[in-house]
Amino acid sequence: MDLPKGQGSVEIHIFGFLRRFMDEQSQPYTLEKTISDKGISAHSLASEILIPPEKVEAVFRNGRVVNIYDPVFPGDRVSFFPQGTPGPYRVFLGIARENRKRARREKDNV
Repeated sequence: MDLPKGQGSVEIHIFGFLRRFMDEQSQPYTLEKTISDKGISAHSLASEILIPPEKVEAVFRNGRVVNIYDPVFPGDRVSFFPQGTPGPYRVFLGIARENRKRARREKDNV
């Protein structure tokens, strides 16, 4: 499939109870979405596929935890995880760190 110039696709994976939002839309849990070569924030990407960003606790981009406000680009693999990751894993995977950054950013934008 040829995409318009300046666009590419991102591979998206949905986990846990976030899958119910995909079920409501009759969408698969793994999908591709066309985005601009300039990228898009993971927050905006979640919104575009009708997953409420406030329900997302962790975003993985290409296997690493990133902040929900970080950009994703064509060719990336993005995974959205819901609230409820067990305590030690939140620290080991970097989820706790990114959630602190997210909270500071959201507080500053209020």
